[in-house]
Amino acid sequence: MNMSPWVVLATFGGAVIAGSACTQKIADDATASIATTVDALKADGDRALDAAVEGAAVVIDETQEAVSATGEAITDGWITTRVSATFLGETLLKGSDINVDTANRVVTLTGTVGSDAARARAATIAGATEGVTRVVNELIVT
Repeated sequence: MNMSPWVVLATFGGAVIAGSACTQKIADDATASIATTVDALKADGDRALDAAVEGAAVVIDETQEAVSATGEAITDGWITTRVSATFLGETLLKGSDINVDTANRVVTLTGTVGSDAARARAATIAGATEGVTRVVNELIVT
């Protein structure tokens, strides 16, 4: 079987889209289909496709791990939005000026809050958000 790199890219690109825009079931099905294609390409032994095949395998792994319970893609922007939105409903954080930055799933909180309890609550909310691996709390109590 001899497939062009474009077919490989289109195939695993579809898996990324499915993983980020569909339900977990659909993402799992797409990932399994792509994995089968990758296995077939590897078995072909075509050296020109080795790099594309390895890249496809990495994308499959990352796509499957980066899908939320609701099927949404968990990106740094998704995490930032989710944390910021949760802060809006917190009475303890009313009047706070909190900036949320996310890089590689690490959330950094900067700005000001009204009390130590508000500072702790903001960190707890951020840390409990799906996809967050660590919280850097640089909030200042004023």
